[in-house]
Amino acid sequence: MTIGISTFVWVSPFSTQSFDVLRKAKAAGYDLIEIAVEDRELIDWNALKRTCRELNLKLSVSGAFGMDRDVSSDRPEIRANGLSYIIDCLEIANDLESPVFGGPLYSAVGKTRLVSADQKKQERLWCLENLYEASKRAEQLGVTLALEPLNRFETDMVNTVDQAISLVDELNSSYLKILLDTFHSNIEEKDIPASIRKLGDRLVHVQANENDRGTPGTGHLDWLGMRDAFQDIGYRGSLVIETFGAPSKELARAASIWRPLANSADELAEEGFAFLKRTFC
Repeated sequence: MTIGISTFVWVSPFSTQSFDVLRKAKAAGYDLIEIAVEDRELIDWNALKRTCRELNLKLSVSGAFGMDRDVSSDRPEIRANGLSYIIDCLEIANDLESPVFGGPLYSAVGKTRLVSADQKKQERLWCLENLYEASKRAEQLGVTLALEPLNRFETDMVNTVDQAISLVDELNSSYLKILLDTFHSNIEEKDIPASIRKLGDRLVHVQANENDRGTPGTGHLDWLGMRDAFQDIGYRGSLVIETFGAPSKELARAASIWRPLANSADELAEEGFAFLKRTFC
């Protein structure tokens, strides 16, 4: 499997001025850098491709879903903006040769409310309508959408693997699959290895994060059980560390990051890589 790391570990938002993190990722041993697209205008994409080619770093693309990028919003202009953002990111992923574009595609991070059954049904329909359009563009580009369940404190729509499977299977597109983030799974799944086996070939991307979002291998997650489950389903994709070393105020609030998660981002990157390499490769 390919071991990767997100730009979120070092910086938010990622920009052309942040290209030093690409060199840090390579120096730590990573073969892939995951670009978190918060503002596409901040990044010189040609320079990014050129730099990563020089470093022999593969690329993947993840989303940042603020309240104005919510495809299940009750405001049509926000739904339209959310779909436009997803399609923009699919085109970026295609240009960077990323096989996936992942994130909580269905809603905004931090959107948590107790709503009526009728409203929940309507929001799901809006979500399905927009993901249907997005999956058509994904198929044209040959990039797979990777839908990520989030924990209950970050979304009220898709928390579990079962809920993600229900949404993905309803659309029935080979270009809409599932991203598993082990941090969220630790909160929502009773048995993470069993949930991986349930996903089977729907699983196209993994964010391999510790239970506290700190350095992988320093918490209580069942990494060996997850390794065996990945082997059982034949998963050969990427394992990407995604945590937040210097989150923006909006991101910190959405993900509830209130304290440092390691002594430094560089230390987390180096020790996290060593652990994942030792455990999975």
